[in-house]
Amino acid sequence: MSDTLSYLLMAWLDPGLLGLTALGVLAGIYIGAIPGLSVTMAVSILISFTFSWNIDSALALMVGIYVGGVYGGSRTAILLNIPGAPSAVTTAFDGYPLALRGEAGRAIGLSTIMSVIGGLIGVAVLAGTAPYLSDLALQFAPRDYFLIAILGLLLVSSLSGKSLARGIFAVALGAIIGLVGMDPITAQGRLTLGNMELLGGIHYVVVMIGLFGVAEAFYQLHNMTKVPVKQKVSKILPPLSMVLKFLPLSIRTSLIGVVVGALPGTGGDIASLFAYDHAKRTVKNPSSPFGEGAYEGLVAPETANNAAVGGAYVPMLTLGMPGDAVTAVIIGALVIHGLNPGPMLMIETPHIFWFTVGNLALANIFLLVFGLTGIKIFSKIVEVPKAILIPLILVLCVVGTYSINSNMMEVYWMLGFGILGYWLKVFGFQMGPIILGVILGPLLDESYRQAMSSVGDNATSFLSALVTNPLSLILTSVIVLVLLGNTPLKGWIKARVGRS
Repeated sequence: MSDTLSYLLMAWLDPGLLGLTALGVLAGIYIGAIPGLSVTMAVSILISFTFSWNIDSALALMVGIYVGGVYGGSRTAILLNIPGAPSAVTTAFDGYPLALRGEAGRAIGLSTIMSVIGGLIGVAVLAGTAPYLSDLALQFAPRDYFLIAILGLLLVSSLSGKSLARGIFAVALGAIIGLVGMDPITAQGRLTLGNMELLGGIHYVVVMIGLFGVAEAFYQLHNMTKVPVKQKVSKILPPLSMVLKFLPLSIRTSLIGVVVGALPGTGGDIASLFAYDHAKRTVKNPSSPFGEGAYEGLVAPETANNAAVGGAYVPMLTLGMPGDAVTAVIIGALVIHGLNPGPMLMIETPHIFWFTVGNLALANIFLLVFGLTGIKIFSKIVEVPKAILIPLILVLCVVGTYSINSNMMEVYWMLGFGILGYWLKVFGFQMGPIILGVILGPLLDESYRQAMSSVGDNATSFLSALVTNPLSLILTSVIVLVLLGNTPLKGWIKARVGRS
């Protein structure tokens, strides 16, 4: 027990590790805030600098960047309607309208508090239930990922605003964009129109920057003469009553984040989508309508995407399987340092597990400190005249896109998606469903084909597996309930129950 405690507090008591964690969180916040500069890229670059380091020092810095980077994406999502990362896409839905109301400071303050709450819940779950959650994650077969993708696509009703038809069109468009490139099973070109440049597919961050960043900049040109909204920056910290009011929602969405984050191949982006949908379905009287500045729409994704960090570490530390792209890179770092990620990691080097748990908790404390500083200066970004702000946004978008793969073709694609997004915005389409389709389309395609292959391409066996396997049956039942909930049948049943 004393050894466990010493491992847990190692990062807290060692000045060097403490400093590296703080540096990582600070750097991560600003890296995550710039669209295109992903946490994965930052951690990948970092590995080459930490070859000769002690493993604890390397992990401390990486954990700091990971935690800070996941949160950082929310800042530009709230201030400029440009999510710094895919996991912050849903943050923009209600965060940006709050900034337009002059409440950018309060929105960033609330998102910081909720991110820390989500992050700490994720760490607590990691420490207490890692072996059980990893067992659960292992039981997910391709058909279950297929069902999760279906469940995710049903979120379109939550993200499509006032018109479901437009939402369905948008999510289908996103799925088509997501399927462009080399077929992962046959390795043949798909939807590439013979263009070799498209064989590698279109990176979803390129689509996101174009649809949110460039489209928003073009859209703002309509309102060049509009006076910038004066931000209320005197009250940044949300009152305790507000935090307590949203605490039940934040706990629920944190648990969603941990579970989704623990599933290999998912991550904070899908977790935040599920959490936003959950908030929209369960909160009956939000502070404002969802999509128009509801605090609940800010709380749910921010807690979920930070809780997903703890979830992503579960399969990584217990099974050696990455929960997301960042943990995949960290596994590489462990191998480089001579460790053996997998079930033997906790037996051979138990200090790595408890050191990571303590380090994640410490990183969240630093996130609270750094997240609540500089908000007044950040909030002023919204007040910058558009003649200055719009060119800056465009430069940021170009630099961010180019930095993904140093490929000018992706910059052209980003500008193309910006023009497309502008026209879609003019005609009342929401950008969220398109990103939803881009993220979930490939997951749906790949998991469906893997599931069908596993049953010899027999449709009857496939359908039978959906209702005979306990996990698949639960997911299938949830899908059926969600579908029924979106039909007039729900109202009819309620009326009948009320009458009886």
